[in-house]
Amino acid sequence: MSWRRVKLRFVGSLEIEFVDRNVGIRQVEEFAVKGTPYPLVIYGPEGCGKTALLRQAALILEDAGYDVVYVNPMARVEKEVLRFSSSMREIVRDALKTMSEPYSRIDDVVITVAHEALRRLRRPRLAVLMDDVFQAVGFERAESYVKAMLNLIEYPPGDYDRIVVIITSSEGVTRWRVGRHRWAVLRVMWNMEERGFKELYQAVPGSKLLDPEEVWKITGGNPDVLRRLYTVDWRVETVVGDMTLSKGLVPGLVERWREDLERALEDPDYLWSASGDVEALARKLVELNLIAYGLPPRLQDYWIDTPPPEKDLEMGIGRFVAWQTPLHREAVKNALINVE
Repeated sequence: MSWRRVKLRFVGSLEIEFVDRNVGIRQVEEFAVKGTPYPLVIYGPEGCGKTALLRQAALILEDAGYDVVYVNPMARVEKEVLRFSSSMREIVRDALKTMSEPYSRIDDVVITVAHEALRRLRRPRLAVLMDDVFQAVGFERAESYVKAMLNLIEYPPGDYDRIVVIITSSEGVTRWRVGRHRWAVLRVMWNMEERGFKELYQAVPGSKLLDPEEVWKITGGNPDVLRRLYTVDWRVETVVGDMTLSKGLVPGLVERWREDLERALEDPDYLWSASGDVEALARKLVELNLIAYGLPPRLQDYWIDTPPPEKDLEMGIGRFVAWQTPLHREAVKNALINVE
């Protein structure tokens, strides 16, 4: 099936057309046919392409006859925070009018829009797509927010043909709170596979100081790391330094867990079988969005798009734990060196 490709902002005014993710696209097409009986919560590394897939999903679902509302509370410009099908214009307008500062409560706006769409539209196909919404609602409200979306599916205010609810998040901490209930289906999405990532790299304009294989091994297929390299003229050490600072890899943290970090750098699965203080380290690394913890079996049913390899220590991927990208691992190495 052919489908329209969304253009995504890469840096500034530079836009690049959506590439690859063919397995993920087929999964979205299946959602369009069947709907989602539970909210689908997609977790994955920061910058792995969840937003790109969700934006592309909005086009696919619209072409399949869905009335779509898409929200990204973390978007930098207001017009990208809330997107919707033309059929939803009046409903969105009315929902925005009910709040004095609607864009500061955009998560509540989306629930209101979805509720009113089911009430006012005639047997709609409704798609509610929420990008990194847990950062907006906060750690404490994540569970209740997912429950509210499940109630929308199970106890709608009006009849509907099909409904698709997809929520994405890079926050590994909330995964365990949401996952302990029956309120959602959780799936993991990983960085891009090699062929598609190199296609994206070739689409980036201008001169490139790194060859495709080198970029692949540095980024692990993460589009945001590629973007960061592009903005600093491919200076890897600058991105590593920035990440070391932004992730809060302070001397106290590094010194406390130096030996355990060194072992985790060699094989991230060290963090999976250990207990006690090492378990506390694993929780901290999840909190800092440095690792993905508790990776499921590499069966397609548990993943959105293509799963990572079963184990690839060169890329920092273990069976149960993985560094979000090779550069995340390099940031920890950098921190260890700098406090020697």
